[in-house]
Amino acid sequence: MSEDPINLSVFADLQAATGPEFAVELANTFLEEAPGMIAELHNARAVGDNERFQRAAHSLKSNANTFGAVALAAHARELEVKGLDDDRLRNDDALSQLETLLAEAAAALKALTNV
Repeated sequence: MSEDPINLSVFADLQAATGPEFAVELANTFLEEAPGMIAELHNARAVGDNERFQRAAHSLKSNANTFGAVALAAHARELEVKGLDDDRLRNDDALSQLETLLAEAAAALKALTNV
């Protein structure tokens, strides 16, 4: 991926606004909760619950934006707006891409926060 997983300017603004220690706490909370958001997307897809799917995508998007995970947030927003696709393979591909973006953002956040 050519784009940094975390926009350092956004992360620096978060640290300035909350203090470095609290920014680390927020990042840790996100790192703990994000896999659950992904699981919720998978579960909603499995049962065909579009509203639940869009809500989970919205939560992930909002959290990702907080840390400057721009690509992750953009992909989550796309899923939020689009919702479930009638083609399960497209849904699976979209979720796989989201998981990759989350892994990249998580690794970058861990490096930034020394977690």
